[in-house]
Amino acid sequence: GGGGHEASTECCRYIWRRGERSTRRPRQRFVGKDGRCNVTFVNMSERGQRYLSDLFTTCVDIRWRWMLVIFTLSFVLSWLLFGFAFWLIASAHGDLSIREAVVEEPCFFQVNSFMAAFLFSLETQTSIGYGFRSVTEECPLAVVAVVLQCIVGCIIDAFIIGAVMAKIAKPKKRNETLVFSNTAVVALRDGKLCMMWRVGNLRKSHLVEAHVRAQLLKSRVTPEGEYLPLDNVDINVGFDTGTDRIFLVSPVTIVHEINEESPFFEMDQKTLENDSDLEVVVILEGMVEATAMTTQCRSSYLATEILWGHRFEPVLFERKDGYQVDYSFFHRTYEIPNTPSCSAKDLAEQKYIQSSRSSFCYENEVALQLASPDGELGQNLEFTSAPLLSRFVSLPSYSRGGSTARF
Repeated sequence: GGGGHEASTECCRYIWRRGERSTRRPRQRFVGKDGRCNVTFVNMSERGQRYLSDLFTTCVDIRWRWMLVIFTLSFVLSWLLFGFAFWLIASAHGDLSIREAVVEEPCFFQVNSFMAAFLFSLETQTSIGYGFRSVTEECPLAVVAVVLQCIVGCIIDAFIIGAVMAKIAKPKKRNETLVFSNTAVVALRDGKLCMMWRVGNLRKSHLVEAHVRAQLLKSRVTPEGEYLPLDNVDINVGFDTGTDRIFLVSPVTIVHEINEESPFFEMDQKTLENDSDLEVVVILEGMVEATAMTTQCRSSYLATEILWGHRFEPVLFERKDGYQVDYSFFHRTYEIPNTPSCSAKDLAEQKYIQSSRSSFCYENEVALQLASPDGELGQNLEFTSAPLLSRFVSLPSYSRGGSTARF
């Protein structure tokens, strides 16, 4: 009993030390920026048998080069198999021997060699029908073989062509036109600390029933000493209120409010920047409008890719004939100097109140300029940043730390 307890204690200590080592070193990214999962399967028992038991899905998932090999071999092997059967039938009936006079009708006309039998098999299965070779009524077995080949040929056509069409129609390539921002940001929105990232659709065709999900991946050790190398924690992006369903016509900023239920509630700026074990996986799902097939786009953000105290630059601009989306601003952010560096928990406990005048950013100033009667210059202005904007538009002056502002 004592030895078992000591062994168990030592095992728990080893797991705890292992967890400490894993949190100190940067771990590999679980989901790449292109959406590919960095996972390799090893030591799978009966892998080939399990894959062959679901042959259709295997054919749809494999690479095109292997699909073309299967496509070619399935037809060539069936032609060879039935060609060999026809050759055996003709050989058993004596049709291959050279006879001076025809005493009885052969099983096949003009099938006197294996090559001729192979060509007859090919012509039968593909319905070419040159009219030179044909089956006769002399051999019932030959008739049965021809009927069987027609049935097998239809099955092969249905399976292979169906797999090829399913592979062509896969919505996997639709992900190439769905993009996530390179970075995520943490900033105040409506007086609350929020984590935000941006998603966009590069096609004019819509993504039907588009919705987003997010998870935090991080290793941890349970109170019982169990080491979890990849613990998944859901990140609420509006599932309760329905804001996780988005209308993806123009780029949309996904907002996660850091509240008591958020895994980032006790995390401040310094903790986030030093956390090398953190990874936020973001997922966008929806139906392709053209095919009604479901597609999924994935990306992830490491701690170094989450910018504290930043916001995304605007990408949607109003024009005389409608709205314009400028994707050159899609990944751009700008710094908000007065963003609190404390955690959302400390922010709530301190009841931190930010002055609305000190939180002005250049989009607000542009909006004020456009709303003015003499704001014609701002309506047609292509702006990229606040310094560039200040060259053309006279920005209102304000005090970031004071209680008054002059406009």
